[in-house]
Amino acid sequence: MPVRKWWERARDVPGAPSVRGIGVTAEEWTLASSDVAAAGGRLLSMWASGDDGAWDEGPRGGGARDGSARDGRARNDEAARGARPEPVAVYAAFLTDLGVLVLELPAPRRRGEDAAYPGLEDAFLAASRMQRTLFDLSGVRSSDPDRRPWLRHSAWPEDFHPLAGAASAAAGGSQGERESESEGGYSFVRVEGEGVHEIAVGPVHAGTIEPGHFRLSVVGEKVLRLEERLGYTHKGIERRFTELRLLDGHRLAARISGDSAVAFSWAYCQALEGMAGCVIPPRAAAIRALLLELERIANHLGDLGALGNDAGFAFGLAQFSRIKEELLRTVADAFGQRYLLDAVVPGGARVDVSPHAERALLARVASVAGEAAELRGIYDDHAGVRDRFTGTGVLTPALAARLGVLGLAGRASGQPVDARIDRPWPPYDELTPRKIVRSEGDVAARVAVRFEELEESCRLVRRILTALPPGPYATQVEAPGAGAFGVGLIEGWRGPALIALEAGPDGGIRRCHPHDSSVQAWPAIEHAILGNLVPDFPLINKSFNLAYSGADL
Repeated sequence: MPVRKWWERARDVPGAPSVRGIGVTAEEWTLASSDVAAAGGRLLSMWASGDDGAWDEGPRGGGARDGSARDGRARNDEAARGARPEPVAVYAAFLTDLGVLVLELPAPRRRGEDAAYPGLEDAFLAASRMQRTLFDLSGVRSSDPDRRPWLRHSAWPEDFHPLAGAASAAAGGSQGERESESEGGYSFVRVEGEGVHEIAVGPVHAGTIEPGHFRLSVVGEKVLRLEERLGYTHKGIERRFTELRLLDGHRLAARISGDSAVAFSWAYCQALEGMAGCVIPPRAAAIRALLLELERIANHLGDLGALGNDAGFAFGLAQFSRIKEELLRTVADAFGQRYLLDAVVPGGARVDVSPHAERALLARVASVAGEAAELRGIYDDHAGVRDRFTGTGVLTPALAARLGVLGLAGRASGQPVDARIDRPWPPYDELTPRKIVRSEGDVAARVAVRFEELEESCRLVRRILTALPPGPYATQVEAPGAGAFGVGLIEGWRGPALIALEAGPDGGIRRCHPHDSSVQAWPAIEHAILGNLVPDFPLINKSFNLAYSGADL
């Protein structure tokens, strides 16, 4: 197996289970990526960093990489000046049958149009937007022929890269330069022909939702093409991480995408604790799993109601909204927050589960499970809902695999990937959740996966609460030394949430790259809508319910 040779050369990376990293040449970068693609692996994420790029055969334990000592003084000087180092390495994380393989490639030292690292878009379709994002933020160009900006609208000049060094920051330019690319200047792919016209949807939408622009090319009501333009919720999260302390970064991680607060904060803490050599108490791990499943239940409840409403069944929205609200009130009573933005902390959980909270949560999930099962029967029996769901917005298993779609949307299209089961971490190695997979790939399949995962999460919550281990719910974590590197990977309700974390000097964060699996799934909507009617777009879009904030960062 070609992937195994790379895996055996790589070294263990702290944090999530089964993560290894290896430094490669440009030729090996392309060869290893092709081997992963040929073996059915998936591209998880790409990013650039100002590290020294000296992994040789991979990262070392939780300590500093080779070379960090010799440039430590320069890093401290950079920190003292408030500058960020020029990116000198490009990274790609892949999900393989053996685990997560991270490749590190020294970035081109030259600048200009002819200085580029080998793009991965031929092997992995999802790479194109990642590479465009990487250039917008770090100024490192790939060989990808698509040179259009992705995150950069007109908020900063074309020659400015927020995560690059001081030279780029000094090139701020005038306001006129900042507006060199107007909102109308993005080069959408146009469809021409008799009767073809365009419908522009967003970025401002009718509902209270996040902004995104969707350009539909249609004939009558039939959609011929959809092209997305995102980036409107870019907040500078990756740069903000570099201004925080390692022991404080979990709070920002929880706010990357508010509906996935537990997933991202746990991924951050998983990476940090691995780098620090900290093993959290069993009770802390159980409470984190409890929080993660409650987050999954709440989001599935909200989606099922909204999907009923988009199908013209307002009764479903009313009932699921009520059930979700009752759950959130119980969660707030138990943990002090409706949405669990500060529940996961380095070393464990912020609060323990009291006997009263345990009883209340058990009663609530029993109620949720019972009512959800009854409502599923109503949805299945309602001819109008069934007609809107079935056969609408189909994403075939073959296309889902080609696009690298993960998480809920992937499992509804025959992609049997769930990190809780495939690469379990405590306590999921003992909880053994049931993997929910459908192959139809339509709205109905994505609804069915939500119903079944909701039922399974209620079962897991009951199991966790009735067998909470005794002992402390948190322990002390010491900040790892400069140069330490770790990866966190947690299966959230939408899909895997990844954090790649590098320690800087004096307890600071040198680099933190978060990745939401929505990045891989957004292009899937462009395919799923084809041949459907324009009025089906809101329903199809909602059936995926991808993150804008999590993708835009």
